[in-house]
Amino acid sequence: MSEKREEAVVANKKVVLKHYITGFPKESDMEVLTTGTVRLKVAEGSPAVLVKNLYLSCDPYMRKRMSKHEEPSFVSDFTPGEVLTGFGVAKVVDSNHPNFKEGDYVWGPTGWEEYSLITSPENLFKIKYTDVPPSYYTGLLGMPGFTAYIGFFEICKPKKGEYVFISAASGAVGQLVGQYAKLMGCYVVGSAGSDEKVSLLKNKFGFDDAFNYKQETDLNAALKRRFPDGIDIYFENVGGAMLDAVLLNMRIHGRIAACGMISQYNLEKPEGVHNLMFVVSKRIRIEGFIVFDHYHKYSEFVEFTVPRVKDGRITYVEDVVEGLENAPAALVGLFYGLNVGKQLVAVAHE
Repeated sequence: MSEKREEAVVANKKVVLKHYITGFPKESDMEVLTTGTVRLKVAEGSPAVLVKNLYLSCDPYMRKRMSKHEEPSFVSDFTPGEVLTGFGVAKVVDSNHPNFKEGDYVWGPTGWEEYSLITSPENLFKIKYTDVPPSYYTGLLGMPGFTAYIGFFEICKPKKGEYVFISAASGAVGQLVGQYAKLMGCYVVGSAGSDEKVSLLKNKFGFDDAFNYKQETDLNAALKRRFPDGIDIYFENVGGAMLDAVLLNMRIHGRIAACGMISQYNLEKPEGVHNLMFVVSKRIRIEGFIVFDHYHKYSEFVEFTVPRVKDGRITYVEDVVEGLENAPAALVGLFYGLNVGKQLVAVAHE
């Protein structure tokens, strides 16, 4: 049996970047290849882990990796012709690493392909709770959920009764930030890009209010109507005009957690922010953060969140696309607001 395993080689469908891009990404910027193969055995002496990918996460930060940058970022640019990488949920096929064995379920960085050889398994997390949907580890219990936890609790340091605003609030991160804020006894408002998403925020996630920013001609006025006394905490996912309007409405000693700025990712010349003087006059603290810096708190996050998922105090919405061949369309759709909830791709079902 083991000798047959050593010789087994299977096809390995994958998604590659065809070329560096500018502007909004297109499906044609990526290519699905069916010509690759993979050996279902880790080489003797290698500490790598071979996994079968089950779910892949579509995340906005991946867009920035599709362009060539002169200045280094916290993640490297993709290389045209090579497989895309991101976060995913997988099952271990073979391993020489002491922390992982065949049959384990894991989440972490992986390739956009059917099988991946993980050469840096120290970045993988073994899935402890298998009685929740495994797809949750692309979102709610994976990198986006952990981002929400760190950004809200560690960066914003909320207090009961504070006024909280979240942009892109129905997305993978925002929907959880809002629910954390409600658990803390805060007043919570979110913005989203469709009436369907606004309804989700109010009726499923328990936000006190929400609005469709595409229907607002004056974002400053829209915020003033919902926060007549101002905003204590802003969870920033959008940037640009929304950030400018928020600065006008922040309270003294307000806090802004800068998680992402999706409105700027596809612009060749990013929009300027004109109201930064209010950071001084209102003594606002703005702090950007990268969740990778906080991995030592992942267990704390899971132990806090999972019980609240199981008893129904936290819920989550996923937008699942079936098949690796549909992954490019799913990723592109993020930047047109086509997803409702966490966007992920189901590569295989266990």
